[in-house]
Amino acid sequence: MVARQKSSELFVLNVLLITLGLAWLTELAGLSLALGAFLAGMLISETEYRYQVEDDIKPFRDILLGLFFITIGMLLDMQVVIESFLWVFVILAALILLKMVVIAGLSRWYGTDSGVAVRAGMNLAHAGEFGFVLLAQAGVMGLIESSVLQPVLAAMVLSMFVAPFLIEYSEPVVQRFYGSEWMYRAMQITSIAAQTMVAQNHVIICGYGRSGQSMSRILEQESIPFIALDLDPQRIHEAASAGESVVYGDAARREVLIAAGLMRAKVLVISYADTVSALKILRHVQELRPELSVVVRTRDDSDIDLLKEAGATEVVAEIMEGSLMLASHAMMFVDISTGRILRRIREIREQRYSLLRGFYYGATDEVEGGSESLLPRLLTITIIPGAAAINQTLGSINLASLAVEVTAVRRRNIRGLMPTDETRLELGDVIVLRGTQDNLAAAEIRLLQGEIE
Repeated sequence: MVARQKSSELFVLNVLLITLGLAWLTELAGLSLALGAFLAGMLISETEYRYQVEDDIKPFRDILLGLFFITIGMLLDMQVVIESFLWVFVILAALILLKMVVIAGLSRWYGTDSGVAVRAGMNLAHAGEFGFVLLAQAGVMGLIESSVLQPVLAAMVLSMFVAPFLIEYSEPVVQRFYGSEWMYRAMQITSIAAQTMVAQNHVIICGYGRSGQSMSRILEQESIPFIALDLDPQRIHEAASAGESVVYGDAARREVLIAAGLMRAKVLVISYADTVSALKILRHVQELRPELSVVVRTRDDSDIDLLKEAGATEVVAEIMEGSLMLASHAMMFVDISTGRILRRIREIREQRYSLLRGFYYGATDEVEGGSESLLPRLLTITIIPGAAAINQTLGSINLASLAVEVTAVRRRNIRGLMPTDETRLELGDVIVLRGTQDNLAAAEIRLLQGEIE
């Protein structure tokens, strides 16, 4: 409701109200103000307004972050450091070593390389900002004696002073002790570059799963050169043994794309449905060669616009393409000509699947969780007696301001697709709307109860 007012001041005030209000409630519950602000940030970050909020509060964040680190520095009592130097040094060393070992161990546990794990451990070995909040609360509640609190606090502050040096020297340390890993990576890049050295106007396939392999076979039949990148060692070994043009490499890395001949390629295809990874690849392509055609695979229509904005030339949605194939086969069996079927499919693709976007939800569709409310859906609304929209045109109702699209109007059992702004609504009309759950609710109120601009 606040976002619809299109007032940046009101939007920022609303964010501050939520943050300060939750902080006040957590304090009333016997917890800290900081915990309430933390919870407010977590809640806001899960909404579709998180990017706007991040942009609006950036000045506050930068100023308060600087103030926070100034206050952290002021907490350092040099008298305590001098008097308890040995204890402060022991706590500092234990803190840095323990965090480094834990973070590096977790990184290795989740499959990262040894060099990456060590680098992550060194970069995150210092005390965290929230630790100061917890330590202050422990001191206020008397859980830690002052004689212990001050050396621990001094060690935490000193760890943040040490952090820039740990980060700066993490790279030389990794290269010193894990030189073989860097050599292995260099060999990977060299291997990729060797296979594409003479390639011109080739296709780069990111991902060599079922979709990537099927595509490569079609390209091979047409004598179109290609290079495939994948991260599955067993798959790479089997395919390479069979003579396939596939190498081990992370397509989301800039140097791998360059080695694969990005600057000479004709087209790049992202054959796996991972939006986060696809956005990284698209960012590299936009930086290095923005004119290159990029075809991206995605599961449904929820990320089509996002990928298009990131630089994708075409986005192929699995569910949409499956629907097109089902419809085309069905039309063939009802004696529709092949030319008409192909023309219809081409029109839908040119419209970016707009005809197929959204669907009617049922009780069994709510199993996906909260993210379902952000996906486009279809809703039918009947214009009942007394509805505010009677005798009003779609243009005057202006449902587009609510990010809702009218896809069809059924009147006396005659269904008209894609009505215009001049379409005048009558009693008994059934309107098909497309939008997110919250926007559809607002549109229903406008149609039936009023609020017509």
